[in-house]
Amino acid sequence: MVTGIALVNVERKMLRQATEELLKLNGVTEVYTVAGEYDLVVMIRVNSNAELADVVTTKMTKDIPGIVRTRTMISLQADAKVDLCQFYNSKNYTQNQIFV
Repeated sequence: MVTGIALVNVERKMLRQATEELLKLNGVTEVYTVAGEYDLVVMIRVNSNAELADVVTTKMTKDIPGIVRTRTMISLQADAKVDLCQFYNSKNYTQNQIFV
């Protein structure tokens, strides 16, 4: 699994709509509204670097109105209390699952 962390700037009036559209994209697992230099942090989990590139360069920036700029990082290693690969590939996970 390839994990991308996208830092996103969005036109203020489009923030809610952009968030909803991002959550519809295959591979986007979480969207966080944050304070600071960026408006959103988008977690993307896909099978390959090519898929990550497609999500970021086409689906996010060209297909979703209001996105002004993105900066994407690729995770080299993930440490978590749960097996993330197993969790995101499980039948119990749904794209719109909410984390508490």
